[in-house]
This record gives sequence, C-alpha cells and structure tokens, in this order.
Amino acid sequence: MSAQASKALKVITGSSRFGTTAEKSTVARAATDLVEALPAATGGRDDVCRIYTADGTPDFAIRVTWGLDDGPPTGTPAPDFTVLDMGERTLAAANRAYVQFACRSDKLAGSSTAAHVAVGVEHWGMPKEPEGDVEALKDAYATVAHSFSLAMAEELRCEKNGGLPARPVLDPA
Repeated sequence: MSAQASKALKVITGSSRFGTTAEKSTVARAATDLVEALPAATGGRDDVCRIYTADGTPDFAIRVTWGLDDGPPTGTPAPDFTVLDMGERTLAAANRAYVQFACRSDKLAGSSTAAHVAVGVEHWGMPKEPEGDVEALKDAYATVAHSFSLAMAEELRCEKNGGLPARPVLDPA
C-alpha cells in the first residue's frame, strides 16, 4: 500500500494502526486467484484482504475485493458516486470506491483479450451515513482503491499498468 493510501486510511477510519485478516490476504495471492479464474468473469467479488483498526482503537473494517468483469464498464453509476479519470472507470463515494482497468499481460495466458479487473474498497459492516467531510472521504477511498489496483496491475504485469497513473487522480472526470 502506498504512503498516500496509508494516510487515506487514517481519514477513513480515524486510526493509524491496523491489522489484517491473514497472511494469505495479499495482492500477490489475489493476483494468483485472478489468473486461475480466467478466462471467465467471476460473477462476484473475492477478497484481497480486510483491514481492521487495531485493538484499543474505534472498531472499523474495510473490505478490499477483486473481480473479473465481462468487458469495459457500461451503464450509469449510482448518484452518490463521483467518476474519476483512472483506468477504464473509477467510482468514488463517501463509503466505497471501485477502480476497473483493462489488463493485457503474459501472465494472463488463458485470455485472448484484455482482462477487465475491478478492485473495490468499501466500509464493511452495517451501512450507515458517512461521518465527516464527504469529499475528503471520497478522495480517501479512491486513493486506497487506486493503491490496491496499481499493486494488482503491477503484480499481474499489465501493459502500462492497466492505464492506471502512478498517483491517484482525484479530480472528477
């Protein structure tokens, strides 16, 4: 996770201390699972990891997921999303963000075309109205989603990192 994403997690959770779910909860493991799932779309989301605030801090959990989609994104996003110019489509809201990018790679031998990878970061648990600066939360979720997406694109060795920039683009598209 990038230093920017670490700072963004503090904006989201109010904490700078975290724990994860398991040693196998890594981008490398998620990339291996993605390669094994090819060429079919996953029809859902699989965990990369879950991030929890450390003991002794306010309870908060974030779920980071990956999925394979059939193609580029279509349709109109829900009104609470802001569309950002990263990858094929990035959506950010005050409690979640999703980055979809197209990946062409020698690691994706089971696919004759680009794989359409979606990475999501969302507040896990009972939904409630986000507290705090909504725009800062959107930027924070987008920053964390970008960090995991870029790490996944690098792990998969996607051409041009799947069209993802080195740093998150937080201005609306």
